[in-house]
Parts: sequence; C-alpha cells; structure tokens
Amino acid sequence: MTGAAPVLVFDSGVGGLSVARRIRALLPRLPIVYAADDAAFPYGDLAEPVLVERCRSLIGDLVAVHGPRAVVVACNTASTLVLPPLRAALTIPVVGTVPAIKPAAQLTRTGLVSVLATPGTVKRDYTFDLIHRFAPDTAITLVGARRLAGLAEDALAGAPLDEAALRREIAPCFVEKNGARTDVVVLACTHFPLLEDALRRIAPWPVTWLDPAPAIARRLAEVLGEKGACGPAPADGTPVDLALASSGRDLTWLTARFSGR
Repeated sequence: MTGAAPVLVFDSGVGGLSVARRIRALLPRLPIVYAADDAAFPYGDLAEPVLVERCRSLIGDLVAVHGPRAVVVACNTASTLVLPPLRAALTIPVVGTVPAIKPAAQLTRTGLVSVLATPGTVKRDYTFDLIHRFAPDTAITLVGARRLAGLAEDALAGAPLDEAALRREIAPCFVEKNGARTDVVVLACTHFPLLEDALRRIAPWPVTWLDPAPAIARRLAEVLGEKGACGPAPADGTPVDLALASSGRDLTWLTARFSGR
C-alpha cells in the first residue's frame, strides 16, 4: 500500500466486492484493504456469540496491521450483530450493512416488498426492528436463501451459473396478493448484487432490485469527510491501491474482478 491510510472492507467472502466496487467508483483515490473471512463462510452457520467474537477479533487484528481510517462491514449477517461491540472496541468509524427496508418501503407502489437475505439475517431481531420502525404498513416477505451466496461465490470464480437453483432460491420473493404483485426486492446480502444481471433475466416479472452498496459508499464518504478522496482517478492511469487478505483461500484472482475485467 502507499502512505495513504486505507479503508478496510470486511466480509465473510467475496460478496463485499459489490460494496468495494461502489466505494471505488465514488472514491477513486481511496486505497482499499479487502478482507474475506472465507474460512468461516457462510457466517449464518455460526452461533451468534462465536460470530461476534470472531469478527471482533479478526477486524481488530486487521486494523492493527493495516491502520485503516475506517472499517466497512460489508456483510448483513455480521452487521446485524457485531456493530455495537465493534464500535465500542475501535476508535475509528465503522460503517455497517443492514437490510434496506426503509428505502424499500418508500419505493414500493404495491405495498408488497420482499427481503432476500441469508437465513441468519432474516431471523435477527435487528431486521424485525427495522421493519417495525420503517415499514409498519408494508407487507414484508422475508426470504432466507440458503444457497444464493454460495452460487454468487461460485459464479464470480468462473463456475457456470445454475439458473434452475437460482430460480428456486428467489421464487418465494414473488408474491401476488389481491391483484397486487411484489415490486421491490431488497438484496440483503452483499453477495446477491453480484448476480443481479441473472436475477433480472430469470425473474417472473420486473421488480426493483434494491442494492445497498451505493448508499454504503455514500455513507463512507460522509464519515470520511475528505473531498480529496472523492476526486477523479489519476489521469495517468496509475492504479489506486488494493490489498487483499483472506482467512482461507488465495484471493489474488479477485484483483481482475475488482477492476471489472
């Protein structure tokens, strides 16, 4: 990395890439450390106390090594549990990722919204509190997709996409009630936007797929408050720093994916 302090983007796997790309688009001069705890993927399989302690410990170690100016927890499953203890433990800003229920309730015209998430996210009290606070008059369908994050991981690594499995995973999102149809689907896992083109292609009818990544990038920019990071990318094409860290497999192949190639 260069001398500039980076931002740490942390996820259970490669899903946070959808967030890192939006950060890069908005803040092209900002160095990024992307860390994937893929040895423990998927996080939904971990008991809640284990998940909290694992994230707190790993992120604490990464902060000590890389000295970031902020941390982005690019994982809904983790964010619904670890944000308070993490913020208490760190002296730098922590930006989380939570289901975009408030904007979904504002966007819907039919009053039927689905939240497509991991099983861990749909059972969290945090998620139910968001619904109670921001969408009390909206019919919310919570869909805990067990295979979708894994399908996204495989597809990003170059494996053929199993569209039949994808259809089965998203089918419960599409609800028809009293002549109305679901018109907004919240992508409440950062892995899912990596499959958005396929999701649009196989959906039984058009919906708004609500990706939280742009809002996360904007929030990070607000937290940093440094306009210099928001300037245009270097005119000479000099690459802005990207560092990769993994608890499991080699992720050097992600560099090309991050660049959109």
